[in-house]
Amino acid sequence: MLKFKVLGSGCTKCKSTAQLIEDNAQALGVDVSVEKVQDPAQIMAYSVMSTPAVVMDENVVFKGGVPSKDQVVSWLQSA
Repeated sequence: MLKFKVLGSGCTKCKSTAQLIEDNAQALGVDVSVEKVQDPAQIMAYSVMSTPAVVMDENVVFKGGVPSKDQVVSWLQSA
């Protein structure tokens, strides 16, 4: 199972990012967990200054906006 964290304030972009990961994982048949992290201290622990950001298996893979579908698919297929 791939573990994703979406770091952000809970804004629309953060929700869209989490949904994008979940939808594409389901379409590809990849088992994932998606956690939404809104606590500023936890977000800063990843040295992220612009959100939303995506953490995959404890590595920051994207920050500063909503990733493209192609980016999400590549993360899911790399595992």
